[in-house]
Amino acid sequence: MTTGRNPRRTPTPGERQRDPERTRARILDAAKVEFGAKGFAGARVSDIADRAGVNKQLISYYFGGKEGLFAELSAQWRQASATLANPDQPLDAMIAGFTMSTVHYRDWARMMVWANLDTGGASPDTGQDDEFLRDQVADIRRRQGAGELPADLDPACVLLALFAAASATVTLPRIVKAICGEDADSDEFTRHYSDQLARLIRHLGNSRPPASDQP
Repeated sequence: MTTGRNPRRTPTPGERQRDPERTRARILDAAKVEFGAKGFAGARVSDIADRAGVNKQLISYYFGGKEGLFAELSAQWRQASATLANPDQPLDAMIAGFTMSTVHYRDWARMMVWANLDTGGASPDTGQDDEFLRDQVADIRRRQGAGELPADLDPACVLLALFAAASATVTLPRIVKAICGEDADSDEFTRHYSDQLARLIRHLGNSRPPASDQP
């Protein structure tokens, strides 16, 4: 009796050897879109395989399954974030870069939003994101010591506010439309918004605590 479904099978040696790097890249690109649209819990391996145009057994072969795919994409995002978070550049340029990254890495950004909304813990968590963020808090504290930011601000809260601001075009598209009358997916608006955020940070850096707070 047939069910109309393709039987599971192990990828043939020819499939495994045929341009493996390109195959891996296609799977990762497809996974970014699926995770970005549906989150880790909602994304299906079969849908990722269909989008990539590969046998779904190749996902297990190359990545060990959906968890391995998510972990690989998370590692790539951390690497990209580390490049954007270059401590040698001014803070306004850094935040502008993170804001513009929502244009170039939109599926990645949406994937990270889903992971943060997943309070049930379905998304894999290696703890490496926590280490990266602790390093960024330390960098904000260093910038305060260098006079780039007012010293009376909590560096952790500053970082939280900056992350929220930089990702607003991904997390708040309807509010962007209501407040600014613009499409949050627009490259032109994102460039304008990133410039405005950079200006805001420069103004913050030039500010001083009120006289009543001065020693």
